[in-house]
Amino acid sequence: MVLLMKTSMLRFFCLPVLGSLLLTHMQGQTPAKTFRKVVSQYEIGAGDDFLRRIEEVNRDIAACGVVLYEPDGRKLLTGYAYHEMYDWDLYFENLYMSYFGISDYCFTNLKSFLNQQCVNGFISRTLIEKRERQHFKPFLAQIAELGSRQTGDYAWLEERGDRGRMQIGPAFKSVSYYEQLMLSIDYWMRYCDFDRNGLPVWNSSDHSGMDNQISRAGRLDEFRYEGVDLACYIYRELRAMELMAEKLGKAEDAKRFRVRAALLADKINTVFWDEEDGFYYDRDEHTGELVRVKSAAGFIPLWAGIVPPHRAERLVREHLTDPDEFWTEFPVACYAKTEPDYVQGDIRDWGCNWRGTTWIPINYMIMHGLLDYGYADVARKLARKTVDLVYKRNEVTREFYDGESGEGLGLKRFWGWSVLAYVMPFECETGYDPSKLDGSAVRPLGRELFGLDFPASDDPRPISTHLSQDGLQ
Repeated sequence: MVLLMKTSMLRFFCLPVLGSLLLTHMQGQTPAKTFRKVVSQYEIGAGDDFLRRIEEVNRDIAACGVVLYEPDGRKLLTGYAYHEMYDWDLYFENLYMSYFGISDYCFTNLKSFLNQQCVNGFISRTLIEKRERQHFKPFLAQIAELGSRQTGDYAWLEERGDRGRMQIGPAFKSVSYYEQLMLSIDYWMRYCDFDRNGLPVWNSSDHSGMDNQISRAGRLDEFRYEGVDLACYIYRELRAMELMAEKLGKAEDAKRFRVRAALLADKINTVFWDEEDGFYYDRDEHTGELVRVKSAAGFIPLWAGIVPPHRAERLVREHLTDPDEFWTEFPVACYAKTEPDYVQGDIRDWGCNWRGTTWIPINYMIMHGLLDYGYADVARKLARKTVDLVYKRNEVTREFYDGESGEGLGLKRFWGWSVLAYVMPFECETGYDPSKLDGSAVRPLGRELFGLDFPASDDPRPISTHLSQDGLQ
């Protein structure tokens, strides 16, 4: 156990060095030269056409993705035409917005969600039509940290007010945002860890965000399966809280978060890893057995930076790059092709299809995990295939993609998290990673590399507590 903890912590603290070395390698080039180099090396095509696509996406975000949430009077960001706000989507959407120096929605969306928090720490993972038994996935602290890193302001975390879910009044009197973030993390351990082993369960596959991965994460309200992805997200939440505590001068809090994160990393490596298969599986809390379903969730520990190097090699060489498992024509498949319920296409058995199709935020996380562990060659191939899929194979950005044919699926047009595909080659080549939890600067590379400013959103569409029927499919 101690060895695994040391390995995990060593990996975490070494990652910033790798990224800074790559950035140093690119510093001798002008932004224009870097842009031309990446466009050429990643076979993107005409640079002007590529910039027009990005401008088109940005216009869609400004015109349709920024809305006025009437209950709070705040401008909020959404990638969905029906105007729902989802938990982890907000993190990936704001990573893209950071390219244009926009941090506003890290704060407005976060505060609107925190204003719905219950006294036990629960926050519905959706804002408009609330899912009352599905807690906001562990991304709140990461959203707060991303926004604070852009503005340099952390003092807002200690602003106090009467907030939270209102029944006969606010749930909290004089509570700080920092305290609310801690409550949200603690909810997972207090109310979703029924066997008290330090690893909470998903409500269901729907709760995990990988909507129809029922064979690995369960049916609605089962509360049975400990997710390796869930544990990794919580690990990153604890690291984000550690960074923010340090900025606020809360040394003891920072130490506690650091220790909790190290202990959780050790549990992930002890409980979820299967040595025979060389893969991270979820665990059935009822039986105590691993759920031997190969999902892309098994690669999330790479992004968290907690995988011992010899295990990382097995994940990459034996599974990720295997064309009979995850490396489809347009990787990464969210289910291995060896799974009996693997399927491509836009099936609608429960939500969207995550049982084989390609989703861009998964590729984004895996790409950075590959870079951090020294698999730059595989990361480049993944970035090249991803931008080819989203930009060259489809006329407009789509919600997700058929990993074998390249056909865009789901919402059309889509201006949510899939837009990260456009920046993946540039991050891959420069080593820049705004998702890295090391306190490094967030740069407006959209202006530097693309020469683009983001269009204004002066007249956002007002929304209330009902979904827009116009955007529903």
